[in-house]
Amino acid sequence: MTTNLNYSEIMVRYGELSTKGKNRMRFIGRLAKNIREVLTEFPTISVKAERDRAHIFLNGAEYGPLAEKLVKVFGIQNFSPAIKVDKNMPAIEAAVATLMKNVYQEGMTFKITAKRSDHDFELDSTELNRELGHTVIMAVPHAKVQMKKPDIDLRVEIRPDFAYLSYETIKGAGGLPVGTAGKGMLMLSGGIDSPVAGYLALKRGVEIEAVHFASPPYTSPGGLQKAKDLASKLTVFGGDIQFIEVPFTEIQEEIKEKVPMPYLMTVTRRFMMRVVDEIRARRHGQVIINGESLGQVASQTLVSMTAINAVTTTPVIRPVVTMDKLEIIELAEKIDTFNISIQPFEDCCTIFAPPQPKTKPKLENAEKFEARMDINNLVKRAVDGIMVSQITGEMQVDALEAAIQDLL
Repeated sequence: MTTNLNYSEIMVRYGELSTKGKNRMRFIGRLAKNIREVLTEFPTISVKAERDRAHIFLNGAEYGPLAEKLVKVFGIQNFSPAIKVDKNMPAIEAAVATLMKNVYQEGMTFKITAKRSDHDFELDSTELNRELGHTVIMAVPHAKVQMKKPDIDLRVEIRPDFAYLSYETIKGAGGLPVGTAGKGMLMLSGGIDSPVAGYLALKRGVEIEAVHFASPPYTSPGGLQKAKDLASKLTVFGGDIQFIEVPFTEIQEEIKEKVPMPYLMTVTRRFMMRVVDEIRARRHGQVIINGESLGQVASQTLVSMTAINAVTTTPVIRPVVTMDKLEIIELAEKIDTFNISIQPFEDCCTIFAPPQPKTKPKLENAEKFEARMDINNLVKRAVDGIMVSQITGEMQVDALEAAIQDLL
């Protein structure tokens, strides 16, 4: 991406929104909200979302760092940085000549694509194409015109206020704007898989709230912070995330005391599912999302999943269920969560893990062992004790600054 030009705005083109019919403006409005949240560290910018595209007015903000964040926002098909020019031919011709001298390299081809939304302008689109093509040839005599797939497609748009020049088209993240497909509760551990599952749910427009189970003193403050750091990494794709910490110590101690070791994991996961489902109901979510990958561990066999799922009728989405571990790791590296996930902090899923858990647990056995416990009150106390905080992208900056201070 070129960063040495004096860009004034970014034109954003939508992806799948073109198929949304009567709901189109709702999708566009949500995308604009998400863009603002992702770009909160650039306080001078403003966003105007229209039916066919959105405009991000930089108002002095630096284009390069902003574009690096924008490419990750779901719902954007592509975007183009643009230069604002006074709406008269001498100013436009001068700007075109300067731009082409800046970006043209030997052997490149070009074309002019003019669009005139101000029909009172002195030239129509065809005349603009001809005149500005001549301007380029005068400025860069060895430049060659090519109408199909040129190296440089210099777009000139005449609007009621100013003229705008652009030539770059940067591919966006695609997908749907986060929040347009409803809300789901992401079971966020400290591992590799669940952040990737959250990322894939975000891509399809699901607003996620991250639910993390903590069992102090068995789990550490470092493990809790690790989960928050993972949630913060996910904010770059669609904005702020609500982080829900669940006090799980009482339930895990009760399970350890009253459930035979081979069924510890099955019953623990069944309780987690009950708790997250109750949180979902209270917070008006539609689905539960987790990072289970088929056959990866004992609790993720089809028989185990069936036994664990039996406690709820809520849909459980498993975005990585058919992926190999190496595929999940590749995505984790792409979204910058992998190095956080491998930090050596234990979570609730590992602290009481039996050496030989049941891979084919019987539902009737799990129910028999749970009958020894006061299920409803255990779940109620855990849900009543949740702590909710808002995770923002700015927390990544704060964490980086804190780490630098620690090194000084």
